[in-house]
Amino acid sequence: MCPAPSPLETRPAGAAAIQESDTDMTERAIFITEEDFERLEGLLEGAARQGGRDRENVRRLAEELDRAHVVPADSIPADVVTVDSEVSLRNLDTGEEMVFTVVFPGKANVDERRLSVLAPLGAAVLGYRAGDIIEWTVPGGVRRLKVEEVLYQPEAARKAGE
Repeated sequence: MCPAPSPLETRPAGAAAIQESDTDMTERAIFITEEDFERLEGLLEGAARQGGRDRENVRRLAEELDRAHVVPADSIPADVVTVDSEVSLRNLDTGEEMVFTVVFPGKANVDERRLSVLAPLGAAVLGYRAGDIIEWTVPGGVRRLKVEEVLYQPEAARKAGE
């Protein structure tokens, strides 16, 4: 886990975006709330004990968490993808747009556009900001996805309700 930046130390939208085609998502910094971090750590411990088909996804998510800047929920910028955030992505190669909510596995439901944080794409977008570009390796090659907008973020919604 990386040390948390001060509450005022945030990167501008796109600052962690991939700038060169030879850069991959392992070189970016991500931000995650303390609560999400704790819940994800527990999820990963349980998933590691069980093994199974999600083993590679669990490993990748664990690597992402190792690089994460863990911050209090009230310090996370509103344009960061957190657990339970609804996000709009655009495939830069095809122009296709997709909208889904990143959730814990028990809430995942493809028909409701609720994608598990253990799914490769769910883990890939966690901690990214609006404007960032993700290079996501898939069996057919590399997909380039842009985070167009964080449509809903629970932390921002709580702040707005105060």
